[in-house]
Amino acid sequence: MLMRKVPGFVPASPWGLRLPQKFLFLLFLSGLVTLCFGALFLLPNSSRLKRLFLAPRTQQPGLEAVAQVAGHPLTREQESPPNPAPAAPAPGEDDPRSQASPRRRKGWLRRTRPTGPREEATAARGSGATALRPQEGSISSSFDFNAFRSRLRHPVLGTRADKSKEPQSLVQSQREKIKEMMQFAWQSYKRYAMGKNELRPLTRDGYEGNMFGGLSGATVIDSLDTLYLMELKEEFQEAKAWVEESFHLNVSGEASLFEVNIRYIGGLLSAFYLTGEEVFRIKAIKLGEKLLPAFDTPTGIPKGVVNFKSGSNRSWGWAVAGSSSILAEFGSLHLEFLHLTQLSGNQVFAEKASLLPCSLFSTRRAKVGWDSAGFLEKMKTCLVSISWQVRNIRKVLRDIDKPFGLYPNFLSPVSGNWMQHHVSVGGLGDSFYEYLIKSWLMSAKTDMEAKDMYYEALEAIETHLLNVSPGGLTYIAEWRGGILDHKMGHLACFSGGMIALGAEDAKEEKRAHYRELAAQITKTCHESYARSDTKLGPEAFWFNSGREAVATQTSESYYILRPEVVESYMYLWRQTHDPIYREWGWEVVMALEKYCRTEAGFSGIQDVYSRVPNHDNKQQTFFLAETLKYLYLLFSEDDMLSLEDWVFNTEAHPLPVNHSDSSGRGGA
Repeated sequence: MLMRKVPGFVPASPWGLRLPQKFLFLLFLSGLVTLCFGALFLLPNSSRLKRLFLAPRTQQPGLEAVAQVAGHPLTREQESPPNPAPAAPAPGEDDPRSQASPRRRKGWLRRTRPTGPREEATAARGSGATALRPQEGSISSSFDFNAFRSRLRHPVLGTRADKSKEPQSLVQSQREKIKEMMQFAWQSYKRYAMGKNELRPLTRDGYEGNMFGGLSGATVIDSLDTLYLMELKEEFQEAKAWVEESFHLNVSGEASLFEVNIRYIGGLLSAFYLTGEEVFRIKAIKLGEKLLPAFDTPTGIPKGVVNFKSGSNRSWGWAVAGSSSILAEFGSLHLEFLHLTQLSGNQVFAEKASLLPCSLFSTRRAKVGWDSAGFLEKMKTCLVSISWQVRNIRKVLRDIDKPFGLYPNFLSPVSGNWMQHHVSVGGLGDSFYEYLIKSWLMSAKTDMEAKDMYYEALEAIETHLLNVSPGGLTYIAEWRGGILDHKMGHLACFSGGMIALGAEDAKEEKRAHYRELAAQITKTCHESYARSDTKLGPEAFWFNSGREAVATQTSESYYILRPEVVESYMYLWRQTHDPIYREWGWEVVMALEKYCRTEAGFSGIQDVYSRVPNHDNKQQTFFLAETLKYLYLLFSEDDMLSLEDWVFNTEAHPLPVNHSDSSGRGGA
């Protein structure tokens, strides 16, 4: 009947069509059918229609993982992964399933479960945000987040009473004050420097620096776990949204292997373990891949600087004429890189693929490019082998001759020989010792090599560097070829907490001694604060010429919001519950408020011995990552980030202990 309405159409009979007209009709009908079926198979977003007609394709084993490591996930986003791991509750929430549906707050995305590329793209389209770019797509993993959380012995945020039913205690008020300081520091950064690496509060702008190779947002990444811990929910969502939408890895500068590892990778790893959000895992692994060229050395000892553009590396120019790697830097990779290996889920490729030394990264990339499937498999193998290379660092250090059992600060990555006999438990050496005892603890006390190396090093330090001043203050001096510098740096004040942390696993006859030693060193560091006019400690303090625990020159009198002293207060509090550590911690809070707080953030000061502060115009990222976190934990219950479940990297980012069974009773 439709054809009767076509102008000029006159049928030969009431029911028939002439031959030319039949031909035109059939031609029209066939075109219509072709158009419909073409739409089903060729138009975008037609995968669900295809499944009505096509049988599922069989994926070649391993191909999807190869494509995903390359950053180009295969077009299977419509299929949910098997047994997806539920996310952790948002800060302060007990069960995400009992919460209302995700909602937006002030334009920021808000989710209560892990998201993959498809969900992120959908949410982004709905909110006007930018989804993860294709090269930052998903990376397959067999890591079971739900099983991991079930093995923790304590709730992440501790067992908390109903605050509405309890009167406000002094400790709660103190904790809330520290939370307010964090909120103020974050809001100031967000207002004046969001996306920059650090805030300059006096000039009210941002600062990038040159340590991170063009990476941005160091304060954001460093703040994630502190915001989560303090249940600053809106601020955490702001930080997470920035990571999703604005944290890009396509940078081309020179970066510090050490600083990128402890701040960025440490921060992303801890954010993933706290929340289960996939974006943090994916970013951490991809950033870890960018650090691999640093290991391109004859010994496997990485150099301190990696060029993100060329894949080349070099040592710091000031490190013994540019020829040395630094003990604290190459010795502080173990915790993070073991977790990168676990979360990358690529161990199977290490077993099957031929070994490719990481030293071939730059040349192989130049020849075949990142998109070569064969190169990608070997790149994954190399990521896993980095775990071996980090362990190989220990082998080099165990085999090399050590003066009196001490570890000097400078080592040649070419020859594997010490370059100078300068030993310090402060700057240049500090976190090497810290990572030994923490590797033992993170392994659920199975890493015997780390344990043995730690206690052997501690014994050498006690024999050759430990001193007691005429005034009765215990300190760890610096050693230069057999001559002692009778000073301690602020950085060395972490050692009180480290020794306390390791006291429990020492030989039984040494445990009480190490607890007392930890307390005495921490007392000395407190004295460096108490003897200043601002009640904040200098960068370094000496023990000579009748002066003890004070800086002797202006160039060492500054305070840059460092955390090491309050870090030791936190560990000593958890071990002893002696109220003196909370008293000392509160003194620091009051001093920070009085001398370091400005109208637009917190700033370091240039002279702790002057009551008229001269600010340095920098809110350090570690102030939010470490100083405020350790203060908050000092005034919290012991089961908040319990030390049975977590170890802190040297930037205070919590990484989980490797409990291997459902009861949490340790394992390899």
